[in-house]
Amino acid sequence: MSPPVGRVASNHDLPNSADVVVLGGGMAGVAAAYELARRGTSVVLIEKGVIAGEQSSRNWGWCRQQNRDPRELPLAQLALRRWENLNSELGEETGFRRTGLIYASTQKASIDTWERWGVIARGFGVDTRMLTGSECAKMLPGNSRRWNGGVYSPTDGRAEPELAVPALARAAQRLGVVILQNCAARELETEAGRISGVVTEKGSIRTSAVLVAGGAWSGMFLRHHGIRFLQASVKSTSFYTTAAPAVTEGGIAMEEVTMRRRLDGGYTVGLSGLGQLQITPYGLLQAREFWRTFQIRRKGLTYAFGRSFFEGPEAIARWKADGISPFERIRILDPRPDAHLVKRGIDRLVATYPALAGIRPAQSWGGIVDSTPDAIPVISSVASQPGLFVSAGYSGHGFGIGPGAGMLAADLIRGETPSVDPTPFRYERLIDGTDLGKPGML
Repeated sequence: MSPPVGRVASNHDLPNSADVVVLGGGMAGVAAAYELARRGTSVVLIEKGVIAGEQSSRNWGWCRQQNRDPRELPLAQLALRRWENLNSELGEETGFRRTGLIYASTQKASIDTWERWGVIARGFGVDTRMLTGSECAKMLPGNSRRWNGGVYSPTDGRAEPELAVPALARAAQRLGVVILQNCAARELETEAGRISGVVTEKGSIRTSAVLVAGGAWSGMFLRHHGIRFLQASVKSTSFYTTAAPAVTEGGIAMEEVTMRRRLDGGYTVGLSGLGQLQITPYGLLQAREFWRTFQIRRKGLTYAFGRSFFEGPEAIARWKADGISPFERIRILDPRPDAHLVKRGIDRLVATYPALAGIRPAQSWGGIVDSTPDAIPVISSVASQPGLFVSAGYSGHGFGIGPGAGMLAADLIRGETPSVDPTPFRYERLIDGTDLGKPGML
């Protein structure tokens, strides 16, 4: 079942033209559309389902610098500065609060990793503090675990995914962005080698710039146009709880389970590192490129063969501009949550916080978390196709950096000075033989 998500009204008519067409109504696409509109660019956003219908409403709602890959830190810092002002800027509630986030562990290896990360992060100006076991106990009162230590970022925060992305979308509409939901993009059009338009199920629109921000579907759309995009996905399970005592006002990451306080008095709970790897054609074809990532993450994975092999983002699909595309056959990826993982999450919460005895899951959902081999997104132009830009591959941590990513995408599309160095996010690293290394911190 999909998590509840705020409604955004669709515009009725597809315009004849726009400066930029954005494909995808998740955080990446909506934030970029909003930033472009703020700068006077005319934008049409095309969404095959509904705004924030997939992973942008299914994430944990963490807005953090803590434990990010150092390549992402400037973007994460930019995003937090944007989050700070969004409630007042939009005139709507995003749920953002600077509450601080804590990671706690019983394992020395985790603490050593956080300590090494902290040395790097402080060089970027991140306020990050190592905690001893006794300091963890003081900062996490009522917690029954005996922690070896932890790490705390007081300037990180939380937001409500089901509120934030729709609020951004409505604000974008007030600035003139045209949003069409239940309208799939089928094909790009080109003239003299440059982007000239987009064919949708509701007609064609002229444009000189397209941003592909389709989440897990981005790879399929790009492959259709002969553009290789390395992207693999894992099915996740998350849930939110009934109202419960406030054991934290922010977020806590512990071994296996994470919890984040919600505005409604419950918690959004994630099962860290646990998921299902679904066997798919492109998953197999890209196995070599993702091997190092798989070696690191495989401990928490289960495996399945089913419908996703034949349909969905990693299936083999062909279509024509005047025919039904895969994006119309599956409007919203809504995988079934794993009931065993939901029970496991509740059991872990109650075992860790006895005060939460009696807490129940109010709603659970599955999600498809897509990743690049280095777990770093692509926010970039595509040199082989002038006028084409990509903002995808956020690897399970795009919501928090979304406002910053939207700024960077807008910078690149408009040819303006980038807000942060875009080099780590360039598309060509995936195809030019660059050693992508192991994925860094998540």
